[in-house]
Amino acid sequence: MISLSLRKQLKNSLLNISFSSEETGITALYGRSGAGKTSLANMISGLLKPDEGFIRIENQLIFCSQKAIDLKPENRGIGYVFQEARLFPHMTVKDNLLFGTRFKRLESRPLSITEVVEVLGLTNLLDRRPDSLSGGEAQRIQLGRAILSHPKILVMDEPLSSLDQTRKQEILPLIERLRDEFNIPILYITHSMEEIIRLADRLLIIEDGSIAADGTVEELTGRLDLRPLTGRYEAGSVINSEVLEHDRHYGLTKLKFVGGILHVPLIDVEKKTQLRIRIRARDVSLSSTLPEKTSELNVFRGKVIEIAQPTQQNAAHADTLIDIGVPIWVRVTRLSIERLSLRPGIEIYASIKGTSVDRQSLAARKGIKAL
Repeated sequence: MISLSLRKQLKNSLLNISFSSEETGITALYGRSGAGKTSLANMISGLLKPDEGFIRIENQLIFCSQKAIDLKPENRGIGYVFQEARLFPHMTVKDNLLFGTRFKRLESRPLSITEVVEVLGLTNLLDRRPDSLSGGEAQRIQLGRAILSHPKILVMDEPLSSLDQTRKQEILPLIERLRDEFNIPILYITHSMEEIIRLADRLLIIEDGSIAADGTVEELTGRLDLRPLTGRYEAGSVINSEVLEHDRHYGLTKLKFVGGILHVPLIDVEKKTQLRIRIRARDVSLSSTLPEKTSELNVFRGKVIEIAQPTQQNAAHADTLIDIGVPIWVRVTRLSIERLSLRPGIEIYASIKGTSVDRQSLAARKGIKAL
């Protein structure tokens, strides 16, 4: 859907980025503040001109320095959702939405304002003006306006960064519906690993103006060498699973994954629903023998893959990668590593707290292959 190779000398850094994505769904661009994420979004949308390179969306070059192609933003077929909603204050909500239709591509599939209003829950807001809206409501309208431009691709630049946690939880399900129901490829820029785990299919990590890693969310969040980039506590382990059954008497749901069955607090979704879950490294414990008469419901036999070297001298903990059918991170003390004689290849038992599964990152995924 999109391919690009761009160079741009910024004030304090050089942006040099190349990637190609043929998938629909959501591709996340992740990195610290100043890594170059917003500059890249502005170059794709036409708000910032690269020094050299090209941008191709579908089969059309929208920028090419060698061929002197540089389409205006309104002619690029891109819907741009900014960090803060940029609505016309003198227009009603309905008129702000309809403004997006002015840039509709003739060859695109027609989307009615009725469809978009229904998905985004805007029916009761159409006659209001932006100054009477909450931050979450304004961001929903910005989403709707971008969609009604019938874009080839939707670029979302940290769309939840200005919202409080309650408003974020309102918008996240709407972005999932945009992905699943409108089939518009989304380039999602964020510094929140929670948002990536819930939404994204593919992850690109940007560091110092270039792509440091490119792969699936499950793959990259499980790599110890990326810990300095993904964040010490946020990286965790991401696992694809399927709802096997519910035990409503005990308030539990059983999830099937490659390594076996995982018990988690009850999730109100249908059986066979495909879910992505995150397990925090600090919520996994290790034992050299099978624990007996333990309160933990999730105990798996595994093998040590790798033990990371501490980044600081005299550090108390070290991250350890365990294979239980899928790789999971475990944060253990260096003293425990010595007492358990842990080293690559050693068999071990991993106990996962049933309540430690990050339920905020549980989401129905249409794109996850059934197990």
